[in-house]
Parts: sequence; C-alpha cells; structure tokens
Amino acid sequence: MKIRIKNGRVIDPATGLDKVQDIYVAAGHIVAMGQAPADFHVSTEIDASGLVVCPGLVDLAVRLREPGLEYMATLESEMRAAAAGGVTSLACPPDTDPPLDEPGLVEMLKFRAKNMPGPRVYPVGALTWKLKGERLTEMGELAEAGCVAFSQADAQMVNTMVLLRALEYAVTMDLPVWLRPQDHYLSQSGVAHDGVVAARLGLPPIPVPAETVALQTILLLVRETGARVHLCRLSSRAALGMLRRAKHDGLPVTCDVGIHHVHLSEMDTADFNANCHMVPPLRSLRDRDAIRQALAEGLIDAVCSDHAPVDEDAKERPFQESEAGATGVELLLPLTLKWAREAGLSLAQAIDRITYRPARILGIDAGEIGIGKPADLCVFDPDADWTVSAKTLRSLGKNSPFLGHELQGQVRYTVIDGHVDFRHNERH
Repeated sequence: MKIRIKNGRVIDPATGLDKVQDIYVAAGHIVAMGQAPADFHVSTEIDASGLVVCPGLVDLAVRLREPGLEYMATLESEMRAAAAGGVTSLACPPDTDPPLDEPGLVEMLKFRAKNMPGPRVYPVGALTWKLKGERLTEMGELAEAGCVAFSQADAQMVNTMVLLRALEYAVTMDLPVWLRPQDHYLSQSGVAHDGVVAARLGLPPIPVPAETVALQTILLLVRETGARVHLCRLSSRAALGMLRRAKHDGLPVTCDVGIHHVHLSEMDTADFNANCHMVPPLRSLRDRDAIRQALAEGLIDAVCSDHAPVDEDAKERPFQESEAGATGVELLLPLTLKWAREAGLSLAQAIDRITYRPARILGIDAGEIGIGKPADLCVFDPDADWTVSAKTLRSLGKNSPFLGHELQGQVRYTVIDGHVDFRHNERH
C-alpha cells in the first residue's frame, strides 16, 4: 500500500522536526518527506490539514488479558483499543493466566498478535516461575522467543536473594529487568494511600515507605550488579528523590509513571470510586505535583497508560474488595496533552514522553519519523474535544476514572507497518 499523508504538521521529537509537509509511505516504511519520490502512485491519501502527524505512540504497559483472562478483555478488543489510541507499539506485562514464563506462551501471544490488526506487541517475560518470586525463569529462552525484558508485574519479590540472582543472571545476558518497587509486608492488604482520605474512609493503607524501602533495595542491588533496571510506575515524591540521586550517580536505571498518577490523587478516592482503586495507589497532592514536575524535567523518562481492563462486576464491589486497575490506552494521548498544556510545555515535549523515550527503553526501532523508518504514525487533532464514556471507549474495560470527563485531543488515523489500522469515522 502506498500512502500519502498531506498537509499535516509533522512533529518528531527525536530530531526536533516541526513542519507542515507531506509524508509518503510504501512497503511499510517512510520513503519520502516533502516531495513525492519518482513514480509514486498513491493508493490511499490522508488529508491531515489542521492535524498533527507524529510517531506512533509507544506504551510501556498494556494488559491484553490473554491468555487466561478473556472475561476481562480479549486480545482483539484491546489491540483495537490501542490502535484507536494512536498506539503502534506496546509492551505486554507477564501477569496473564498462566504468566508469560514459558517460550511457548510467548510465541503463541506474538503469533496471534501478528495475525490481527493493531500495534506491534512486545511481551515482557516473567522474571520468576508463576511470578511467585521463588525460582528464576529461563530468561535466555524467553528472550529468544521474543521477550524484550523481564518483570514481576505487580507481584512483589519477597526474597532478596532471588532478586540478586535475577539481576546477576540478567547482566550476563545483557537483558533489562523491569521492577515496580513495593514491599510485600508494608503493603500487605492495603488498597489506598496512607493519608487523610484512607483514614477517614477506613481503608487499609499502603504507606510511601512500601515503595521507598523496596526501591532502596533495588538500587543497592543495581549498584552491586550493574544490571539495567527500569523502574515501573513510581508514585511518590520520596521515591523520585531517590531516583534523582541514583541517576546522578550514574546507575543504569530508567523510570516511568502511569498517566493516571499524573492527574489524580488520593482525593479522587474520597467517594469510594472503585475506578480509582489502582496499584500503586493514588497518593497525596504533593506526590502528584512532584510527579508532574519530574516528568516535565525529564527525571521521569516516560509515561504509560498502565492499561488494565477489568470486568464490570469486579469494579461494582466495595472499594476494598474491588479489582485494582484502570483502562487507559485510549486516554494516553489526550491526558498527556492535558498535562503538557497545564505545565506550559510544547506539543513536541508531550509527544516525546509517549514515543521516542519509551521506544528507547524498549530498545526498538520506533518513536521516530524519518526516511527509511517504519511507517508507524499517529495523526491526531490536538484541539478536538470529546467525552469519555462507555460508548466512546473501544476497550472492553470501561473502568476509567475519567468517565464523563471532556478531554481535548483525538486520534484521527493510526498507521501501523504502512497500513491504516484505525480511522476515526469507523463504527464500533
């Protein structure tokens, strides 16, 4: 398929490009920019007048719920939702059922994803068997099967000796390890930030030291082993201070934050809204503001959707008994744009946090626009207003704290591997 995207404002944070020009696509790659190449016969034309053309979004945490959790969502539904959100590459955490701890499971997931429309899927393998934190997986075999990194997802690693061995093993194979710091004992049975709201509502708390104690352990082991570690979904001001010192010392660590934590705080749980039951919990306003500032400064490397579709029954329970998680893959772009506008940042700076930087963390050829680059592109209207509702969300999970909210910024087209995988006017 040969595609011409005409008159769009092309923004590429990797090169600093910000210019109205045409893009020409053929055989899955960008073949020209500005002027059409010789003998280029257009088969599909996209009029991007008044729209922004940027690299396809790269999302570091999208739960596709397969295998095993199809009652929450299906691979097909979430791939469709991701494409509607402008996402062209995504990392899938290993907390499926069974977990992604065997090469056959990884190969099956990749095969199924490759044979349906939607983003490129990069599985994150389980660090330990069944995510139990007791015995290491065969990381080398899982990497050969297609895993780009290794993680415990939201399962805590209680045994620090196992964690040390995992990092040592990862170093020998030059494999990245992704860890979300949370101490098992300090967070046990907790569901909300240890603050005034949890105290008033009588909700079991998760204190900030649950994150910082675990983070300190991880950083000490990184210093000891030299392992490449990506820190997932930091949520507190104190943890960000520790991250700043670690980066200053030259430790090989990167970090992301969930998009909901950029906007929400413990105050949003005050009405027992189960859609605000998340892991890690929404913390204080002071923590939220620290996250926003660290993201603007670049201390936080990337922002992700932390997409976790949950079936309606699991969210209709009392807050403490409800399933944690929020759908977010379709909201990553508008919520990132909202943060950037409020922070006084440019479109390019906003796009950078959800394209180029997460692509570097994944180690994939994505998040850039240039001749010869893969034709993975997002075309969006930065000024379009739309209301988040069960009807407008394509994900089977309708569990969003932003239901009923009006957001600005809407994807019009998503091009993946040179094919138009999403058009805004398609019925759903």
